[in-house]
This record gives sequence, C-alpha cells and structure tokens, in this order.
Amino acid sequence: MKSAAAIMSGLSLSASPPCSASRPHSCLRLFSLSLPIYRSINTHPIHLNPNFVVRNSSSSGSSITAKPSSEMRKNRSNGLEQDQKLTALRQLFRKPDINIDAYIIPSQDAHQSEFIAECYMRRAYISGFTGSAGTAVVTSNQAALWTDGRYFLQAEKQLSSSWILMRAGNWGVPNTTEWLNDVLVPGGRIGIDPFLFSSDAVNELKEAVAKNNHELVYLYDVNLVDEVWKEARPKPPNKPIRVHDLKYAGVDVSTKLSNLRAELTDHGSSAIVISMLDEVAWLLNLRGNDVPHSPVMYAYLIVETDSAKLFVDNSKVTHEVMDYLKKAGIELRSYEAILSEIESLAARGAHLWLDTSSVNAAISSTYATACDKYLERLSSKKKGYNLSGGPTALYKSSPISIAKAIKNHAELEGMRNSHLRDAAALAEFWSWLEEEINKDVSLTEVEVADKLLEFRASQAGFVDTSFDTISGSGANGAIIHYKAEADSCSVVDKQKLFLLDSGAQYLDGTTDITRTVHFGEPSERQKECFTRVLQGHIALDQAVFPENTPGFVLDAFARASLWKVGLDYRHGTGHGVGAALNVHEGPQSISFRFGNMTPLLKGMIISNEPGYYEDHAFGIRIENLLFVKEVNTPNRFGGNTYIGFEKLTFVPIQTKLIDLTLLSAAEIDWLNDYHSQVWEKVSSLVDGSAREWLWNNTRPVAKP
Repeated sequence: MKSAAAIMSGLSLSASPPCSASRPHSCLRLFSLSLPIYRSINTHPIHLNPNFVVRNSSSSGSSITAKPSSEMRKNRSNGLEQDQKLTALRQLFRKPDINIDAYIIPSQDAHQSEFIAECYMRRAYISGFTGSAGTAVVTSNQAALWTDGRYFLQAEKQLSSSWILMRAGNWGVPNTTEWLNDVLVPGGRIGIDPFLFSSDAVNELKEAVAKNNHELVYLYDVNLVDEVWKEARPKPPNKPIRVHDLKYAGVDVSTKLSNLRAELTDHGSSAIVISMLDEVAWLLNLRGNDVPHSPVMYAYLIVETDSAKLFVDNSKVTHEVMDYLKKAGIELRSYEAILSEIESLAARGAHLWLDTSSVNAAISSTYATACDKYLERLSSKKKGYNLSGGPTALYKSSPISIAKAIKNHAELEGMRNSHLRDAAALAEFWSWLEEEINKDVSLTEVEVADKLLEFRASQAGFVDTSFDTISGSGANGAIIHYKAEADSCSVVDKQKLFLLDSGAQYLDGTTDITRTVHFGEPSERQKECFTRVLQGHIALDQAVFPENTPGFVLDAFARASLWKVGLDYRHGTGHGVGAALNVHEGPQSISFRFGNMTPLLKGMIISNEPGYYEDHAFGIRIENLLFVKEVNTPNRFGGNTYIGFEKLTFVPIQTKLIDLTLLSAAEIDWLNDYHSQVWEKVSSLVDGSAREWLWNNTRPVAKP
C-alpha cells in the first residue's frame, strides 16, 4: 500500500529545518541537525483562474486543463451539503474572537497520524473527499483542496462544484501558501488549529505567508470544523488498551526506557515529549484500538531522566494495564493535561528534547512561551542573571524512530510467522475467487474484500486489517488508493485486470501485499506493462548496496524497465512497516523524492511495490515486504558492509500476465526460485483446493 510519504511536496505544509534562525522563540536552545525536508516544487506564485493549464504527468506527455471538479463530475446533492458546510464555516470567520480571512484544514490529528479516528476526519467532513492525504483551504469566497497523484481520480469523483481540485506535483499547480498569497489581499489573517500542524510545518507556513504580510492566527481553543460538525461529530474512541506480549516485543519496557534515558543524558536533555502514537505504543509495549487499522491509542508520553508520565483517557486503562504501568514507574495523567505539563517542565528549567517534525505547534509554542516567561521572571529579579540554569530545547529527530524501525529478533520472527499465516489465507482466498469467477458468479469489489477478511480472520492471532483493502477491477485499479463502496463499486470483471492491495494486523506482525491478476486473457499491452513492473520489482529485490545508503538511491532500480519505454508511476516505491504496528512506518523509504536521507539499515522492513496505471483503464502493482540484511560479498570496497533484502511475503505472482520474451534468464530464475520458496513455506499450511491452487501457481516457467 502506498504511504503518506509518497505525497507530492506541494501537497501540504512541509517541514522546515529545525535549526532555522527564523524561530520566534527566545528561550535557550541546543541545536542539532535533523533529516532534510521536502521542498515545494514550484517557486513562483501563479494567478489561478477557474480554468488553468497544467502539464500532465502521465506517459503521454500531453497537457491537460485543470478545472473545478464540477466540470469533471457533478453530484448535486453532495454539492448542496458541502455548500452549506462552507457557508457555516465562513460565518465563523467573522466572529470577533476569530476574525480570519482563510482557514487551513489538514488531514492530520494532533499526533500527525496518517490514519486517524473518525472524530478527527475534519478535512474529509468539510470537503467530502475521503482520501487519506490532502489539505483543504477555505477563504471567504473560494475553497481548494490539494492532493497527490494517488488520489486525483478519487478527488474528481468526490469533490463538489464548490471546490477547486489542486493536483499537487503537476507542473504549474501552486502549493497552499502560494495560492493563499495570490488570492488574499496583503495583510490577511490565516487561521489554523495549532494542534494539527507540526512545529516545523507552522514555521515554514509563517515564513511563506509573511511574504505578503499575512498573519498566522493560532486558534487554540476552538476547531472551526468541529463547530460546524456539532452534535453529528463522532465521539472520541475509548476502547481498552492492551499489553503487547514480551514474546512479540522482544525487549521489555524497562530496558527501552533505560536506553532512551541514556540518549537523553548523552545529548544534555532532561526530558522528551513523545507524540507519535506508534512511538508511544512501541516504547511502552502497549497496543490500542483507537485508530482504524493501527493498533495504537491516543496518548502523549513525557519521559524524564527519573520519571515518565502517560497522558491518556483513563477510561481506556484496564486494571491489568494500570498494574503494568505502575511496575514500570509510569504515572498516568489525563490526555488534556499535556499543555499544563509542558508549562511545568519549563518552570522547572527542563532541557526538553522536541522532534519538531512531529510534535504539534501547540506543544512547541506553549513551551517557547513558558521559556520566555521563565526568563522574564529571572531577569526581573536579578540583573546579569545566569542563563545556564534556565529551560532549553533540543530540536532533534526522535531517537525512538530509528530504534523502532530496526526490528529485534523477536519482532522479525513475528513478522515472518504472521506473513506465512497471511499467505495461507491469501492462497485460500485466491483459490475461492478463481473458482467463483470461472463459474460466472457475479461478485462486487466489496464482496471480494469482505471474503478476504473472512479468510484472514480465521488465522491465529488476527486482530484487524492493516488498511482499507484496495479491491479494484478494471479502471478502478488505476485509482491508486481506491476504496470500493457498496453502493457504487464495480463487479469484478473476468475480462479486466483486477488489483488487490491488502494487509492485516496480527498479534505478532503486520502484513501488506499487492497482487494484480487477470481471470481471462490479458492484452499484449497489459502483459508488457505487467512484465515491466515485475522487472522493476525483481531489480529492487536483488539490489545489493553499501550500508548507510539512503532509500532514494534505490528507487531507479524499480523504475528503469518502465522508463525504457517512457512509462512511470506517481508514487514512491517503498515504505517502512511496523512490527504489529503501523503499516506505514518511517523514517526509511524508497522514493524518487530525494529529501529523505535516512539510510537503510539492517533489521529495517521496507515494501517493494512498483506499479503502472493507465487512467480510466487499468492499474498494476506488485508488492512484497522485505527486510534489510547483511550480504556476504566477495569484496568489501573501502571496508564497507554491503546489505540487501530478504523476502517476507510468499504469495504467487500470476505468470499468465508475464511476457516471458521480455525477461532475461536471470529474471526467470528469480521468478522460479521465488515460487519454489512459496510452495516450500506455505503448502503445509493449506489443503484441498487451496493447496491445489498453490501448486498450479508455483510451477516453474521456461524461457521461450
């Protein structure tokens, strides 16, 4: 599945360097470098008319006209509802205690999560666009939504005539701040909810809108979309938290906290704020059920050198979890008390570690203000006061991010085992589906996805799906993050390509796999495209490279075969995956966006998922999960360790779709070897028709 890391750089507010000299905070700081950031593709604002020409990034290289979505697809009832929401939102702009000219609505929650609880899906509510990535901007007379290439077709269908669709990343399309600087009169007031933006994002936003003398207005106490949503807004989740068994976690919470405190001491810090939900869950060996598809709970964690506090809704904490936390020396606080504790840290002179790429602006600005107050009190009491004892901030990437990404032995073992059970479920599913299709049974995309869930749910340790299954027949497969809905989905057509991207959460691991199949006779065009995607998949799978190589260096391996005939795809090639955690995990990735310098390290897990999509026709993607391991090479130039990949996913790749004349002998050997491993590892886990299907689909092929 394609991750949020694949979002085009112009989509939303990107992170600014944490060491920026433009930071407004006056408290003392320790500076350190963090990961480079993605920058906006466009450097010049453009004047936006109702119709404006942008360059098409499809294989044809032709130009298209970007228009308001009403000229693409009209939905009158949806349009009326969206108009009413926008009207109500704009009325709030004029309230004396708000007084703004524009409001920015991101996709995220207060923890910068990709998948979020329904009650925080504000951008989806106000715009009608339900894709997981996008930013909405509403002014007094216009509304625009930015999303990336994975969601262009979906946004065309879902946005009403009230909205302008901004195809982020296409040539000539402004980013959010360029557009605001163009449409607002200089000196405007732009409102945001500071809980929903990272500190880095806000600093970059401030700098960008200041070019036209716009003021960024923090609305701490009210989210304007919630005011429109009112009683219809879903309640926050409150399902119980559970302890993640040590046999799956591999390292106990005391050891993890001890390691983290050693990091704090080494960097001169006395405390750290942890706001990423998967980092909280991983560090404490806890799992929750607050977010769809992700076993995390809404919480903040503050770890000091001698204490730790978990900020969470107490109703989620069972007696078992309460006892577990007490033994680990972790105090409980209410979720809403986070800002008051941040103020308390500054008052006590804390040296606070903040990852400004993930900690929200409400926290960072609250700490900065509290630091200023501390220094003001100190200076008023004593002239020539010593600053060395005052509060400071260390702006640096979270040390938990890399520690979590490098899987320990137990985590890797759990991932291996869960992937084999998942493969068994998929063998049973594909056997069933082929039989039903061959009997001309009419099945919708939703029915197929539901049946897959049944097969997975029968496997030991199944918890949930790891994301909404992408079940796309024909043209729907070209919508990279397509979500089939019961009232509008297609029937799976025997004469069309069918793309299925799915995954599961198990107690011991997380899976993510994509297969593309044809139940009839594929066209020569479809076979060539599929084969070139497969060649890219094989090339990346076989890559060997020096340790500490960043992922973007490998991206071209997966695209080279497509590039040879002028084809490409609009998403990254690989994302990290958590161990019984988020299906999209950073900081590692494999993408053409070269800003992420995170090296691929032994023990990391990454997806390998090149694809190709023809709008309104078909989509192709082949995805396995890999883990990074050391490779024994005959030479070690410069004393370097060389690393490569080992597969976690073992499900057949349909050979009917392969044009064998395009494959080299080595590529055919790879395919046959892979299918031999699939049979060896999975055949003992299935029987009957599923075993027969597995046998038929793992037979070796020969070079023609």
